[in-house]
Parts: sequence; C-alpha cells; structure tokens
Amino acid sequence: MSRFISLLRRTFGVVKEHVGTDHLGNKYYYIPEQKTWTGRVVRPRRFMEGSRTTEVEYVEGSIPSEWDAWIRGRRKYPPTIEELQENQHYREQIKIRAREVEERDAELQAIAYEEGLVAQPVQTQVTGHAATAQFGQSKISEDPVSTGQTFQPGSWVPPKK
Repeated sequence: MSRFISLLRRTFGVVKEHVGTDHLGNKYYYIPEQKTWTGRVVRPRRFMEGSRTTEVEYVEGSIPSEWDAWIRGRRKYPPTIEELQENQHYREQIKIRAREVEERDAELQAIAYEEGLVAQPVQTQVTGHAATAQFGQSKISEDPVSTGQTFQPGSWVPPKK
C-alpha cells in the first residue's frame, strides 16, 4: 500500500490523509513526510479545511483547543470523539461552578453592606483642594468624567481667534 501511495504522490503530487472532523464541520488532514524527485525531504504537515468558506467568519473558539493543539504539534495523536465530549462536559461544569461562586460572592457582599462591615462604594468625584473656594462645586470639564456607574462627556468650546 505504501508503494502505491508513494507512486500516487510522485505522479499527482501530495496525498492528504483525512484524520478527523470536529463538531463544527471542520475537516483535519495530515500529509506525511515525503521525498521529492530531487531527493529533498518535505516535512509532514497538518492542516484544516474549514466548514466556512471565508476566513473572516472564523473567530476565537471556532477551532476546538484539542484540534488546535494537534495542528500546532503540541500533541502527537489527534483527539478522539470521547475526549472531545469529556472536555466539553468539563468546560460546562466549570462555567456552572463559576456562576455559583459569583452568586455566593454577591450574596456575601450584600450581607456585608447591610451589616455595615463594608462601606458602600462612593459615587462622587472630588476635584481640587479642600482649602480652595471652588471645592465641591460642579464645573464643566473639557475632559470626560467617569465615576464608575455614571459618565459625563466633556464639553468642547471652540478656540478663540
């Protein structure tokens, strides 16, 4: 069989081996190491043919991390379906646990605010020095001002000629 594949490679060029397909429909291929007719050794290659035709449609996370590791050579063998399903289940469990921790933290903060153990966040912004006459007075600023939950855009005045 390897002689037949070798003959095909020499005759028609590169023969790619289909290794697997992910749940998004992306197909993964492997081109083994081969020699050219001049005797030069061509390194093995791993690549993907996406299910979407344009590169613009791909965003982070559109290639599963297990397949990405295989393409980049960080793992020797391609991932199995069982491994992919197990890792997906693990990621979902982590998201659920993180949501639970955030809810518990919000409850504890609310209790701490009610009991007076923690001061409420201050929403005012003080500019200037307390000894000046302008202290505490609101003034129009050219710079935008943000105090966390509120935002005041800056005012713009045309320069005088």
